[in-house]
Amino acid sequence: MSVIPPERPEGNGFLTGQLLIAMPTMADPRFAQSVIFMCAHTPDGAMGIVVNRPLAQPSFDELLKQLDIDPVPPARRIRLCSGGPVENARGFVLHTADWTGEGSLQVDEALALTASLDILKAIAGGGGPRAGLLALGYAGWGPGQLDSEITQNAWLFGPADEALVFGEDHETKWRRALAKLHIDPGSLSGAAGHA
Repeated sequence: MSVIPPERPEGNGFLTGQLLIAMPTMADPRFAQSVIFMCAHTPDGAMGIVVNRPLAQPSFDELLKQLDIDPVPPARRIRLCSGGPVENARGFVLHTADWTGEGSLQVDEALALTASLDILKAIAGGGGPRAGLLALGYAGWGPGQLDSEITQNAWLFGPADEALVFGEDHETKWRRALAKLHIDPGSLSGAAGHA
């Protein structure tokens, strides 16, 4: 079965706030079976955070120590993940929009992205957003690049929810994201379909 992507969501944000889901035939090993939360998608390019690649090292406590953020041990922790191959030494916190700071990017009404140390200080102190994850790096595309990859059947997209974005069951996220679209990965083909 070949999948033709649905029409683009309406509005200027295209896939902003949606999940990008790798097709089973994804040739790039960096994105095989990946689930990416799209933080921005405009005619100038796209940026997202891979949400199903957990990192064992460094731990949240070790990272706070490296950044000289107190208290260690923290009052709260968030999980770390590999957010993508671009700028993988830089941290981005994808979080619920109940907390924002200077420089936070409001992705949609539910989620925001913050790259400042303020959010890590708030979380370590026991405050901050209700839910979040710290991504090292991000996935990025130049103008028109993601649209072209979608047309070539590299990606599907669908609605995001907190369980898929922030949940800890990483092994099943890709299958669960496809299941939200009522798709069985075994039935997908990489060939483009034509009517």
